[in-house]
Amino acid sequence: MDPIDRPVPWLIFGAELLGTALLVAVGLSLVILSFGNGSPIIKLIPSAGWRRLITGFLFGTTGALIALSPLGKESGAHINPVVTLGFWLMGKLRISHAIGYILSQLTGAVLGALPLLAWGEMGRSVAYGATQPGAGYGFVSVLLGETATTFALIVGLFFFLRHRRLRSFTPALFPVLYAVMVFAEGPISGTSTNPARSLGPAVISGAWQGWWIYWIGPLLGTFLGVAMYRCMGPRWLTIEVAKLHHFGHDRYGVFRGKR
Repeated sequence: MDPIDRPVPWLIFGAELLGTALLVAVGLSLVILSFGNGSPIIKLIPSAGWRRLITGFLFGTTGALIALSPLGKESGAHINPVVTLGFWLMGKLRISHAIGYILSQLTGAVLGALPLLAWGEMGRSVAYGATQPGAGYGFVSVLLGETATTFALIVGLFFFLRHRRLRSFTPALFPVLYAVMVFAEGPISGTSTNPARSLGPAVISGAWQGWWIYWIGPLLGTFLGVAMYRCMGPRWLTIEVAKLHHFGHDRYGVFRGKR
């Protein structure tokens, strides 16, 4: 059977599951260390703003390293349902593969959240890094925050991927982008931009307040980001492959959509 006709590329889905699990386990451990009750980091860096900036940078760095890793080489390291959705909307993934990606991401996020229980009371004090509306902010403000930050993610990602000279540096976008977004928007919504990242800690903590925002906001941001590219004409639609790095590796022929 030709590799492009294989109905289920299990290796790719497995790599995406593990990559998302790593993002949640490592990224949210950083959140717990930065903000959990009793953490020595709070005494070391008293400013919540500085801790948000550093945590966002390290969270983005975690995603970047996954993209550069062997896991990212196989799966493309979407590790976020809206990134997969964006690639599908741009015609770079088949619907069957997009569904497989999203199921892998959601499953990986829940599995990746389980090790967070080892943080005990420190983890419980911040709901194991669950994203929740900030104190004093209404649902509309939180929804707008998630929409805007996801829009920035999609626009930034596609900006890098459409330029041949920038394409190989795409993972370097995430540390800087998340440092800025978490610093500026974190107090409003927690800066999820990723329904899987929000699902994992919600499952283990039971913190479901405003859970729908962390689906609707990222979806709206993605649709707006893709719409912006489409409105700018065909010359902007040069996303060639549904990956963040290792662009030449395509074991099953799935990263360019229908041919």
